[in-house]
Amino acid sequence: MEQLETFLQQTLNESQDAILIADRQGIIRYWNAGAERILGFTAAEAIGQSLDLFIPEKLRGRHWEGYHRVMASGETKYKTGLLSSPGVRKDGSQVSLEFSMVLLHDDDGTMQGCASIMRDVTERWLKEKELKQLLADCETKLTTG
Repeated sequence: MEQLETFLQQTLNESQDAILIADRQGIIRYWNAGAERILGFTAAEAIGQSLDLFIPEKLRGRHWEGYHRVMASGETKYKTGLLSSPGVRKDGSQVSLEFSMVLLHDDDGTMQGCASIMRDVTERWLKEKELKQLLADCETKLTTG
């Protein structure tokens, strides 16, 4: 059992994906090396900060509305599948994120927060955007002769 705990800690710490845990108020309580690499903030800079640290300002209202609803109800429609959202790196640049959420409950079943596992999909998103534009250009050429 002790070895399993060691392996789990290594997985969390060394994952290339960003793994973070936020409490009920949306305060970051865990931030791994993958989060440091993807978002640019060190664990020391992120832990104790609001999730607003990397949420684009224009999306914060919608994010917090949903976050507080999930924390109050203990339910989310995003139990399966991946969510997609832009994020903001420490240097101010935008990153496209795909992530899953895990709702965290104590032994009594009370919501305590959530964990997120996030992956940087910026390169793929840019390629898809480019392909969509090429397709639109081809369709325009076909219809205009």
